[in-house]
Parts: sequence; C-alpha cells; structure tokens
Amino acid sequence: MNRLYHFPLSPFSRKVRLSLAEKRIEVELIEERYWEQDSDFLRRNPAGKVPVLRLGNKLMSESAAICEYLEETNPNPPLMPRDADGRFEVRRLIGWFDDKFYGDCTQKLLGERVFRKVMGTGYPDSTNVKAGSRAMRFHIDYMTHLLEHRRWLAGNEMTLADFAAAAQLSCLDYISDVDWNRSEVVKDWYAKIKSRPAFRSLLADQVSGFLPPSHYANLDF
Repeated sequence: MNRLYHFPLSPFSRKVRLSLAEKRIEVELIEERYWEQDSDFLRRNPAGKVPVLRLGNKLMSESAAICEYLEETNPNPPLMPRDADGRFEVRRLIGWFDDKFYGDCTQKLLGERVFRKVMGTGYPDSTNVKAGSRAMRFHIDYMTHLLEHRRWLAGNEMTLADFAAAAQLSCLDYISDVDWNRSEVVKDWYAKIKSRPAFRSLLADQVSGFLPPSHYANLDF
C-alpha cells in the first residue's frame, strides 16, 4: 500500500498530494503530528518533517524531491516543461513559494493562528501576524505581475510551480488570511486550479478546533 505521512495544513504535504492526485497515484493518507517527534516517524524521516511518501518499498522525504521523482517516473500528465529555460523557471518559483512565501506569510500567519494552539506553544504573536499580512500583499502583487503576462505562473501550461503556490495559499485560505479582492487575476487563477479534481481531497480537509470559512470549498468562492 502506498502511503503519504502528512499533516492537513502542511503546504508541503499539500503540494505532494496535488502531484499524486494529478498523476492518479493512489495513496493512503496517514495524519502525522510530526512535532511530537514520534520514534516511528523519525525512523521514516530523521529530519522530523512531513511529507514522507512510501511508494512500494521506497521511502521518500522532502517535497520538492518527491515531486520531481513523481514527474520523472510518471511523466503523464506533465507538470514540468520540456525545455531547460522552462524547467528553470518552474524550479525558481517552487523555491520562491517553498522558501520566501512560506517564511514571509504561511509560517507567520498559519504558525501563529493555528500551530501555536495545536502544538501547545502559547498564544499568537500579533507582531508576526501583522508582518505576515503585510507580506501577503507583496506576494499577491508579485503573482499578479506574473499572471498578467502568462496563463499560469511559470508559463502557458500548469506546472509544479502552480501546485507549490496553491498549496501555500490553500492553507492560508483555510483560516481566511487571503484577500482575494486584492487581485482578480490571482483569484481567477486560484479558482481555476481549485476546480481541478486533484484539489478535491484538500477541500475536504478539517483540522480539529478550526473550521474553514464557508467559501473555502466553494469552487466559485
């Protein structure tokens, strides 16, 4: 049985789930409270992070590496361009969303509003929340700039870059921390990717103690 050890509001887990679903690779989802550093989980990934994917007898960690492995072993439908320039742009944007967006926005907003309570580490730090909200405006404006010149974030075809961005935004949308009114272009892009069958399981996610807003699973917002 293929298994994905994940946490529902981990954007890195969500990125891998989108890739698996788009390529129609069935997995059993195992929710992992990775911050508890369970010894069984640490044997699967000594770094103590999700996601961890078990495919047959292979055990894989690190979301970017997992997605590239899935792309190389299951090339249809393609989520990476064929040309070197296109692949570079996809990887650049994955790095942008996995590192900069996550550090600027997701870690500050989701980390303070949800994970402090879930992990039992105290109350939200309003300074971080305000900084995350300010940074969101910058990132949405940057996405707007990209999408005004391209059909998708990295070019004319949907790629892993779109999944990396959508994974981050969907986590923040779960807690109503995305101002969709700031950019009609970004809102239309998200509605388009949110409507894909691969997104369905993400929209069904629930975290105990936190209910998503009514628009979260609404394909038309």
